[in-house]
Amino acid sequence: MDSTALKYSKEHEWISVDDRDVHTVGITNYAQAELGDVVFVALPEVGAEVVQFSQMGEIESVKAVSDLFSPVSGVVVEVNEALADHPELVNQDPLGEGWLLKVRLSDANELDALMTEDEYEEMTEGLH
Repeated sequence: MDSTALKYSKEHEWISVDDRDVHTVGITNYAQAELGDVVFVALPEVGAEVVQFSQMGEIESVKAVSDLFSPVSGVVVEVNEALADHPELVNQDPLGEGWLLKVRLSDANELDALMTEDEYEEMTEGLH
């Protein structure tokens, strides 16, 4: 995934930003590193509505269980079925094969509330 085509939430999720109405969502490399080895991912079902900055699922690692928050509002059109059997993909390739779901946006203006890559990197530098 081209990181210049991504926006980021303060909850450490990323979303692809392009001219299509369906966007891919995942967690950031920073988030997967902080979590440690991911052992389980619970995602909403296809057809479910997600709301910007609201809980949309959970991710469990050997360290803890953490909530996943949707970076945008919309309808889930696809979930990464591979994560059911291979949750470690989130660690191995968080911006690629470890994506979480695809969502059809209900309001493209919500993307403006998210951070650029530079803004996200600046935020995470302050967390160390």
